Amino acid sequence: MSYSLSYDSQSRLVISDVHCTCPLEHKEITEDIYVGEGIAKNIPAYIRKRNLGTRCTLVADTNTWALAGERIADSLTAEGFDVNPCVIRREGVMDPDESAVGEVLLAVRPQTDFLVSVGSGSLTDITRVNATRLRLPQVCVGTAPSMDGYTSAVCPLILHGCKIHREGKCPEIIVCDIDILKTAPLKMVCSGVGDVLGKYIAKADWMISALVTGETYCPVCGEIVTDAVEKLLDNIDEIKSRSAKGIRILTEALLLSGMTISIIGNTRAVASVEHNIAHYWEMMQLIHGKKPPMHGSSVGVATLLAWPLFLRFADEDISHLDLDKIKAQRITREERVRWMKEAYEEEAANSIMRDNPGDFLTWEEQKARIEAAQAHMNEIRSVIASLPPLEKIRGAMERLGSEMTPEECGIDTKLLNLSMHCAKDYRTRYTLFKTLDELGLLKDYLADYPL
Repeated sequence: MSYSLSYDSQSRLVISDVHCTCPLEHKEITEDIYVGEGIAKNIPAYIRKRNLGTRCTLVADTNTWALAGERIADSLTAEGFDVNPCVIRREGVMDPDESAVGEVLLAVRPQTDFLVSVGSGSLTDITRVNATRLRLPQVCVGTAPSMDGYTSAVCPLILHGCKIHREGKCPEIIVCDIDILKTAPLKMVCSGVGDVLGKYIAKADWMISALVTGETYCPVCGEIVTDAVEKLLDNIDEIKSRSAKGIRILTEALLLSGMTISIIGNTRAVASVEHNIAHYWEMMQLIHGKKPPMHGSSVGVATLLAWPLFLRFADEDISHLDLDKIKAQRITREERVRWMKEAYEEEAANSIMRDNPGDFLTWEEQKARIEAAQAHMNEIRSVIASLPPLEKIRGAMERLGSEMTPEECGIDTKLLNLSMHCAKDYRTRYTLFKTLDELGLLKDYLADYPL
């Protein structure tokens, strides 16, 4: 399992020579991804190099228009491009909801050749979903190293207050100008670091799933993510100072994490139970008219919450489980539906269950997973043992000045406790929380989070 990472003379980040023996299809990265200082001025040349055309809709919000959008629009216009600005104006933070997606859709003129997004996660995703549906190329100009979605092929969006994921595609051109990115507030930098640190949990869950459910694990994607997060951990002080070196390292970590989504076509390498918890917080805060925490910051705090359960499970003896007792305590399908509506509220619950129809196991399926976990427990322990010390993660976040607790993210005790119990239910994707639930252990493990 191997890959190569390099830059060409035009600051283009190249990931190549991806060799992996796993049975998953591995897509070659053909997009142009540029990382460097002062490279925003080259955007017209980057677009011409890919022959995307001359007529574009440029999507920004009030903040990113002032930061870089207007300058980029003027640069494109001066170079002969026909630029149609779509500046989304909202009070406070712009959510990637149906209103924002629809606003971009209505702003796109006939005969548009490509879309340009100037922003970070939300702006990239609302532009991405429109570019995908309209079958148009996308140029993405990053403005903050706050999340790993620039290179993603998935669009996290909000529909009627529910966090959903829709198919998208990686932008044909991604431009990460370090001079722009390093002006991002420290809280956005902390968010990016939190998003990257969660990859440790995502990787562990994926490897455990391979042992218990037979899901295919891609070693090269695991290696790409691990290399990125370890380099980040070694340079926390540079990142905190927002030096060119530190912001480049964080940006590379986010881009490489996102590239694994494009390589295998899903988010398995970068998102698991820590993201489920974060999505739940964001979703419930929006439903109740409250300001949601920044996504990456939520992921970082959720990582700290989930990690101790992995460490505890490594010491668990599951060789003599009472299968009859576990079977007797199984909830019925009707009870699960009631639980989902209680935890997620009706509209979000119905959407999640509709998108995850296979998330209620028969007893035979559950028993097979229990037996697989028992048979592979030593290997599961090895996966958990491969995690770095939790204190190293906690220490890095403290040095950076990241949010460390749910309270700092604006999450109250009731919402926190609910999130820990329903994190297993957000999607079918197998996680340690599903393992614990299916083994009849989750209630005990979550005793500190009473409902």
